[in-house]
Amino acid sequence: MIELNSPTDLVPVANQLLVLASDCPVWCFKGEMGVGKTTLIKAICDQLHVRDTMSSPTFSIVNEYQTTEGEPIYHFDFYRIKSLDEARDIGAEEYFFSGHYCFIEWPEFVADLLPDNRVEISINLVSGNRREINLTIYGETRD
Repeated sequence: MIELNSPTDLVPVANQLLVLASDCPVWCFKGEMGVGKTTLIKAICDQLHVRDTMSSPTFSIVNEYQTTEGEPIYHFDFYRIKSLDEARDIGAEEYFFSGHYCFIEWPEFVADLLPDNRVEISINLVSGNRREINLTIYGETRD
């Protein structure tokens, strides 16, 4: 478990997560609405040197960002998805198996499409600004 006690902890927590799970490209973020999934993803993207303005893909379902090295990073929000077919239609599986980072909010809505090799990050609100973050790595990681 990793503790996030204030917004000033975001950078060290993002770095810690990257050290622990950088070999796995698909990251699934779980937690209640408003717990800070998007905020944590922004902090991780900052550490990966994303040059684009980041925002929640709530209505677009997926946002693509570019790092300063030109690498794509994909950010998904499946909260409003109506079916697995809708996820398939946007090419979710192609993104997930691209080898590039995919940060997924509300992965439970597309669980049947997720690769076996993935990271699951659960964020739980403890009180005020304090969060507990649990990290689980499934399957094999990339080389």
